Amino acid sequence: MTAALSLAGVRVRYGGVDVLDVASFDVRAGEVLAVIGPNGSGKSTLLRVLGLLEAPAEGAIHVEGRAVSPATALAERRRMATVFQHAHLARGTVADNVALGLRFRRTTDVGARVARWLERLGIAHLRDRAARGLSGGEAQRVALARALVLEPAVLLLDEPFAALDAPARAALIPDVAALLRRDGMTTVLVTHDRAEAQALADRVAVLLSGRIRQLDETPRVFWSPVSEEVARFVGVETLAEGRVEALDAGVATVAVGGCRVDVGAGNGAQAVAVDARVRVGIRPEDVTLFAAGETPGASSVRNHLAGVVSAVIPSTPHVRVVVDCGFPLVVAVTARSVRDLGLAPGAAVGVAFKASAAHLIPYR
Repeated sequence: MTAALSLAGVRVRYGGVDVLDVASFDVRAGEVLAVIGPNGSGKSTLLRVLGLLEAPAEGAIHVEGRAVSPATALAERRRMATVFQHAHLARGTVADNVALGLRFRRTTDVGARVARWLERLGIAHLRDRAARGLSGGEAQRVALARALVLEPAVLLLDEPFAALDAPARAALIPDVAALLRRDGMTTVLVTHDRAEAQALADRVAVLLSGRIRQLDETPRVFWSPVSEEVARFVGVETLAEGRVEALDAGVATVAVGGCRVDVGAGNGAQAVAVDARVRVGIRPEDVTLFAAGETPGASSVRNHLAGVVSAVIPSTPHVRVVVDCGFPLVVAVTARSVRDLGLAPGAAVGVAFKASAAHLIPYR
């Protein structure tokens, strides 16, 4: 299948320094692809290249298999729409703002299309309100409607929720996710927020220091990162060095800090051999913590370790508890669990996690 957008050998340089170096990158028709990375990683530059707003120093860009040239870039760009972090609404009513692009393009059915998208974004009741008097969440819904009313071939979202407060963001993201999936809208989302990517994206590209380090289905990026660098960025807080002791039916047994940890088949075990040095990655939300001497109820949990709390770190939405099990294991628990279990440095505890919750990264 021809990609909706693709890059090959693309480099962008500022002041003689490469800020973007992408060997290959494709956006499939109808998917939501999230590009995640820290500030300064090149995300916005990549989006400008994809949106044909910035020409790379090297490389090729294709839109639905067509090579983009200076002569064709404007026509291809008109088939795209972009929503930025700030809504940048014009004077006039909400309806005026949503109609803006249609009027520039001299579209005939402006009223009907505006009405439809106001309804779909849940802002029909605001149509006659002054656009510049809206709340942040309302303004961003108007900006989305203004882009989607154009019925673009590709929608580009540049940190569209970053400027919103938590309640507005929590209300808007599920609505946008449902809308994009229902319409099969080809979308590229740039964000530094991992939760946004998990909520919206079919696939995720991790961009670090201007390079794509992993591009894969969303669950695989977050639960099967290909490197320590990617793992740390996507929220794998436990990365413990170990050595593979045995492989049995695809399950690896790894010696880690005096303990043995079973790692499920398909979680990197297929890429290592007995005696290989590895890092075992475990997400904090995949570990169960319980009082010393108790046992968890799930019989499918293969890994049971005893440990001592070394730190309790307040955070949101969960508290991070670091347990010394021979290696530091980070566990996410509720504030109520901290109180109920009396969690404090020095407390003896047990931890448990499934073999499928652990992932192996070859040691480099």
